[in-house]
Amino acid sequence: MRSRRVLWLASLCLAMAALALAQRGSFGGRFRFRQPILPNAPYDGRFTFVRVNYESTPDGYWYGGQPAWAHGYPVAEGNLIKIMNEISYLGGHDEAFNSVRFDDPALSKYPVAYVIEPDWWAITDSEARALREYMLKGGFVIVDDFKVRGFRGFGGQGAEYLREGNEGGGGWPSFEAMMKQVMPEGRFVEMNPADPVFHSFFEITPNVLNNFPQAYIGGKPMFRGLYENNDPSSRLMMVVNYNTDISQYWEWSGRGLRPFDDTNEAYKLGVNYLIYGLTH
Repeated sequence: MRSRRVLWLASLCLAMAALALAQRGSFGGRFRFRQPILPNAPYDGRFTFVRVNYESTPDGYWYGGQPAWAHGYPVAEGNLIKIMNEISYLGGHDEAFNSVRFDDPALSKYPVAYVIEPDWWAITDSEARALREYMLKGGFVIVDDFKVRGFRGFGGQGAEYLREGNEGGGGWPSFEAMMKQVMPEGRFVEMNPADPVFHSFFEITPNVLNNFPQAYIGGKPMFRGLYENNDPSSRLMMVVNYNTDISQYWEWSGRGLRPFDDTNEAYKLGVNYLIYGLTH
C-alpha cells in the first residue's frame, strides 16, 4: 500500500509539473506549433464557412501553443453550420470548413469571412489590400474572440503572465491601427440594436444585445460596425464582437459547460451574421 501511495503521489506531481510547464509555454509563447489546416473543399457553389488564417505575432501562440487564428477550429464553425442547416434551406457544407488567407484569390468565392483574435494578427500589406478589396466588392467580415488590451487567459494564469512583463493582446488600439492600413477613411461605430443584422433571421432584442451572455470574459460585450461610406444606413461590411467570444458557445455546445439559453443566443447571433452576409 505504501509503494502504491508513493507511485500515486509521484505520478500526481509529475502531471502537475507537466501542466505547469505547458501553461508557461502556452502563455509565454515559448512552445508553439502550426495548426494543421484541413484540406479545403473544392468550390461547388454551396455555402462553405471560411475562417481566415494568418501569421500570429510572436506572443500569439498561447492557447495550448495554438496560433491565435485557430482557437475553436473547426469545431465552432461545424456546430454553427449544423444549426444553420437545421433551421434553414441553406444546405451548406457541414463537413468541410475551409481556411484561407485574406490575400488568397480564392477568398472571392466566399461571401462571408470569419476571423478571430485579431489583436494577435501580424497583418501584411498584401492582406490589408486584399481585405479592403474584399469588403468593397461585397464581402462581409465577422470579427470575433476579441478581448480588451492586456487580457491573457483565465484567472491567475493570465495574471501571472502579465506579472512576467508581457502585455497580452493589444486590444482595440492595435486592431484600429491595422484597420487604418486596410481602410484609412474607415470609421467604426457602436452598433444600434435596430441595425438590420440583428433582425436578418432571428429577432435579437435590445435587452439581449445590451446584456449579451459571456462565455468566460468579464465585462460588457461591445458590438461595433464598419459601414460602406461610413454610413450606418448603408451596407455593413464588418461586424466586430469586442470584449467577448461568441464562438466559444458554438465550440462548447452540447458539453454542458454553459446554459442552453445562453448558447442559443450565441447561435442566433451567428445565424443572423451569416444570413446578413448572404443577403447584403
